[in-house]
Amino acid sequence: MSRDTAQPSVASALHGNILVLTLDNPPVNALGVEVRRGLLAAMDSAADDPTVAAILLVGAGRHFCGGADIREFGQTPQAPALPAVVKRIEDSAKPVVAAIQGVALGGGLEVALAAHYRLALGSARLGLPEVLLGLLPGAGGTQRLPRLIGARAALELMLSGRHLNAREALDLGVVDRLAEGEDALAAGLAYARELVDSHAGVRRTRDARALGDQHLQREQINAAREQLTHKAKGLLSPQNIIRAVEAALDRPFDQGLEEERRLFQECLDSPQRAGLVHAFFAEREVLKAPETRIAQPRPIEQVAVVGGGTMGAGIAVSALDAGLQVTMIERDQQALDRGRGNVEKVYDGLIEKGRLDAAGKAATLARFRASLDYQDLARADLVIEAVFEDMAAKQAVFKELDRVCKPGAVLASNTSYLDLNAIADSVSRPADVIGLHFFSPANIMKLLEIVVPAKVAPDVVATAFELAKKLRKVPVRAGVCDGFIGNRILAVYRQAADYMMEDGASPYQIDQALRDFGFPMGPFQVADLAGGDIGWATRKRKAATRNPDARYVQIADRLCERGWFGHKTGRGYYLYAQGPRNATQDPEVLAIIDAERARAGITPRPFGNPEILRRYMAAMINEGANVVHEGIALRPLDVDITFIHGYGFPRYRGGPLKYADQYGLPQVLADIREFAEQDPLFWKASLLLEQLVERGENFDSLNHSH
Repeated sequence: MSRDTAQPSVASALHGNILVLTLDNPPVNALGVEVRRGLLAAMDSAADDPTVAAILLVGAGRHFCGGADIREFGQTPQAPALPAVVKRIEDSAKPVVAAIQGVALGGGLEVALAAHYRLALGSARLGLPEVLLGLLPGAGGTQRLPRLIGARAALELMLSGRHLNAREALDLGVVDRLAEGEDALAAGLAYARELVDSHAGVRRTRDARALGDQHLQREQINAAREQLTHKAKGLLSPQNIIRAVEAALDRPFDQGLEEERRLFQECLDSPQRAGLVHAFFAEREVLKAPETRIAQPRPIEQVAVVGGGTMGAGIAVSALDAGLQVTMIERDQQALDRGRGNVEKVYDGLIEKGRLDAAGKAATLARFRASLDYQDLARADLVIEAVFEDMAAKQAVFKELDRVCKPGAVLASNTSYLDLNAIADSVSRPADVIGLHFFSPANIMKLLEIVVPAKVAPDVVATAFELAKKLRKVPVRAGVCDGFIGNRILAVYRQAADYMMEDGASPYQIDQALRDFGFPMGPFQVADLAGGDIGWATRKRKAATRNPDARYVQIADRLCERGWFGHKTGRGYYLYAQGPRNATQDPEVLAIIDAERARAGITPRPFGNPEILRRYMAAMINEGANVVHEGIALRPLDVDITFIHGYGFPRYRGGPLKYADQYGLPQVLADIREFAEQDPLFWKASLLLEQLVERGENFDSLNHSH
């Protein structure tokens, strides 16, 4: 090595005749403005330096480059823009090599694609995940990658946002070779010297020929577009990614770049991008709770589940998949056999799909035991009660747990609605009691509401967050009230849907309006999936405390009285004669609705889909505001993440309270006041909503006040 100089965030060092440029912006060497300036200056300097024969790009620390600097999101762009930096790298008259360790994602991979040669260590992961933020690769990724590996492979990578491992990257041709070991600098230098010694010269990705067979490439682009209509309906960035790749096929490189930039800007200006970026940051923020800042989690290795029904079995599978030891307790042998069968069925399904083999199933189930004896919970670190939603039944279980569990064991309830404080107060150790509200099917659904009773110890809350991490769940901290965050809000907007149904909209029209908005299912499809008997039991439980002056729609009760509980009985709001995947409208349900309207003295009126959406969303947003105002949710973003991961709210809209900000809080308040003219008891504007409108603020302003 003959000399060292330093650029801001880019270190420059000459190793013989190879100039090494090290991206240095911890933790992932993101492409902030200082890195971009440093790279551009170093490339210009190298061009004029006769002692430099080749340039090697590496990343400091464990990663090559994680892409754009998220701290710059939403700020005024500063020169140089990444496309200019990438162009300067590719235009170099001296060979440029990228040696990739750790991640090369987004703009980081676009920098590597501009290099003339690419080498990856075995640990490398490469990808263009911009679609997950409502964007597309905007520094030539949509133009270079298809030219390098063809339209189909490039589209699959960009539309999924997934990461390639090093071997896949080599097989596809994204990188030129793999290197042994973990020293990117040594491997990169060896490769660069080999290229210099063999006079390899430059080899620009923009000149690659993988798009040569125009007819085949167009077929592949059209196939991707066809798939999108099913997978990403209504989403802008996937459509624009396909358009950009089409431009790579149809236009010269520089014109393709111009089209990419136009399509990128369109995504950047889209409310979808704002919604997806909000969801991205909110998912990181929900991991932070007051208790996780002050307490360390207790160790968790052995988990027990009381109850082997659908929910209990799903929770057991989640824990097994996380590598934990799991004990299941049931009340009698028949229930225990059924519970064990419910767990095995999940793994048998994976075997059928080719995602698991018999040996893998056996190895997993070696960590599972089923028992009738509560004494077998004596060594459990954490026990999750998942029995029927009945206070007496749950308190009976907790009495047993209090008797047999070791000191310091965490005692959790999977209740969806019930008062956690009442459960905690029924045992001698309320500090160890917490709510873990899983969503069904528990081994698939990402959301985990962590419900925090009054007397719980901070380290128990921290333990619950640690468990969520082990189970790969998205945790949201919730306070104690009927239904916590999600189900409390659901009860209100579901009422709004019932009122519209009784007033003249069919359940099928309401469901369609919500699907058009971006929900995978409407509220009446969801009711059929969950089982009408669940809601019926809740309504019966609340009957004694219901306000006699409040409107009560009895249509769901009429269906339940006939035993029409949805999927499980082949009939609910919809008919399922061909199975749960084939729902058809039911004329008898419409007749029941007509009869109920007549009984209630209601003359039905027509509803347009925009009004359905306004009422449904106003009810959801207003109760979301109440939940934040009462401290049941820490911040508006906790409500947003609850609905994205637990209730099918379209991610690209950012959640109900982010959507409210985009729709405009004054307009939400005006809608509520308009609806209150007909029903002032139901439509009461949240005090928080009124305060925010008065102050000219939005929900997002509250996300940054903690």
